[in-house]
Amino acid sequence: MRIALDATYSLGDALSGVGVYSRELLLGLAAACPDDRWDWFYRTKAFRGSLFSPRPGNVTRRLLTDLVGSRSAGLFHGLNQRLPRRRFRLQVATFHDLFVFSGDYSSAAFRHRFVEQARGAAAGADLIVAVSEFTAGQVQNYLNIPRDRIRVIHHGVVPRPIPDLPREKVVLCVGAIQRRKNQTALVRAFRALPDDWTLVLAGSQGYGAEETLQAIADSPCASRIRLTGYLSEPEIANWYARASIFAFPSLDEGFGMPVLEAMASGIPVITGTRSALPEVAGNAAILVDPERDEELAEALRLLASNNDVRKQYTNLGKAQAARFEWADSVRQTRNVYRELL
Repeated sequence: MRIALDATYSLGDALSGVGVYSRELLLGLAAACPDDRWDWFYRTKAFRGSLFSPRPGNVTRRLLTDLVGSRSAGLFHGLNQRLPRRRFRLQVATFHDLFVFSGDYSSAAFRHRFVEQARGAAAGADLIVAVSEFTAGQVQNYLNIPRDRIRVIHHGVVPRPIPDLPREKVVLCVGAIQRRKNQTALVRAFRALPDDWTLVLAGSQGYGAEETLQAIADSPCASRIRLTGYLSEPEIANWYARASIFAFPSLDEGFGMPVLEAMASGIPVITGTRSALPEVAGNAAILVDPERDEELAEALRLLASNNDVRKQYTNLGKAQAARFEWADSVRQTRNVYRELL
């Protein structure tokens, strides 16, 4: 059996959530099914870089374009809600989120391109993989796809070596600084904590970052708020080791991988009641309305002042994160292929 996947987003060390998803599925499927043949397709700009990346022995590297190239595989899986215009015999598309439909979270040019690709992928897919029940509902509502064409498969958590460092009075938020992530509300709520606490916003700047930067400039706590910019894996691990609270008040997440990464790292989590975050966090995080600053501030005060509550949510979080394994994601994805083939 020959199965093709879009491996474009799996290259490099600084992987986004989609990149991690792509890497873990590609390697996991090839390892779990050694007797099958796998075609890893790369779009034109990524193909040259792929020539220097290792691949398993049952994998063939191929160039992916919209209109030309091999279509001999029995099935093609687009890993980022995108499919080529000239189709394969059977097609699967993974949908991670549809935030461009739900709010003003991106530029007009990005929104236009994203919407066009998402609609094309939804129309061309024989089955759709959604990374959460929330995303499945968005695919239904925004793209008019029947629920019986959608399969929900959660992400896993990549084990990250965490240094053995003492916890500090640090509130950590990991993710691009952008309107959708709602760090502006976190900056305002952080005023509720005593003067010996620090807020660390770890991530590069994205759409609407100037709103957060202005909120920091206006804050009486500005000297205790740190913007790290892009961080390497060891640097992220260092902050996961040092932080005592993880706050992630995002307004729209298709999954919310940083929540599980923080839980796996032993940090009690505060997150929002919106989108996929309650689905991912379960009862292992303090859930707040991300648009109510006082709820966020009260949750910060509670964790900052009560060591027993921090321990409670640390233990709950570790157990919750352990439920999400990439091996399960690989197995369920393989079952989707079998269902079609």
